[in-house]
Amino acid sequence: MIVLEEKNERGRPSQKPDYDPEKLMTELLDAVVEVYMKLREIKATAIELDLPPNKVKKLLITAGVINYLETEQIQRLLKSGKTMIEVQEEMGLSRSAINTYLPYSKMIYKMSEVSQNAERVAKYRERKAAVQSLHGIIEEGEMTGEMEDNLWNCVVAFQHYPFHTSSGLPFSYTLKTGRSGQYTKELFVNRRENSKSLAWSSIRLAFQKAMEKPDTIFDRPKAVGDIRGISYIYSLLWRFGVIAVPRELEERLRGRV
Repeated sequence: MIVLEEKNERGRPSQKPDYDPEKLMTELLDAVVEVYMKLREIKATAIELDLPPNKVKKLLITAGVINYLETEQIQRLLKSGKTMIEVQEEMGLSRSAINTYLPYSKMIYKMSEVSQNAERVAKYRERKAAVQSLHGIIEEGEMTGEMEDNLWNCVVAFQHYPFHTSSGLPFSYTLKTGRSGQYTKELFVNRRENSKSLAWSSIRLAFQKAMEKPDTIFDRPKAVGDIRGISYIYSLLWRFGVIAVPRELEERLRGRV
């Protein structure tokens, strides 16, 4: 297969993707609003989309989803002709703090930031689609080949995702590619200075056991099964929407405690 490189007007290969900043801004706003309406917390939304909390706050203000008295006060002072320095003095806030209360007034055109936002939106969509596909066939109740493929797609999509164990400890995982160029069926868990491997077979087994008790609220990892690596798999199954857990554990799994 021959792949033709995109050329610019001088004949050199293009080094930058052809992003539409306005369209991307709309997609980013939509993603932030969607996640926030579900989680109802700026910090949790920031974690989900890999964005700084202050940026999430600013995007939500821009979308009109959240409002602050400070925003109205700052805007009123600026419209009255006050300079930014005068507004800072009157409000008792730094310029950076004031900026977090104001909506975006212009599009983001800085290529590095546009590119990062595009990747965030794409990753969010990939994870959302993977979970939806898994749920689309999960009601069948038996481990079919299609169901296993969809579970694996979730595992692939959630690489580098900021998970937390039931005790609130953060971790993420990566997959390595074999000689064939495909992912190996082994997860490498990053937990501080230590790394552990997690077998795909263990995830499949835990998934099967969870499927056998569809209406169960699993109050601890070993309630799913005495499986190697269950303290990590428990978090994955919860995030994939496969198991339900007590509300206080949800707080820890989200990293709120």
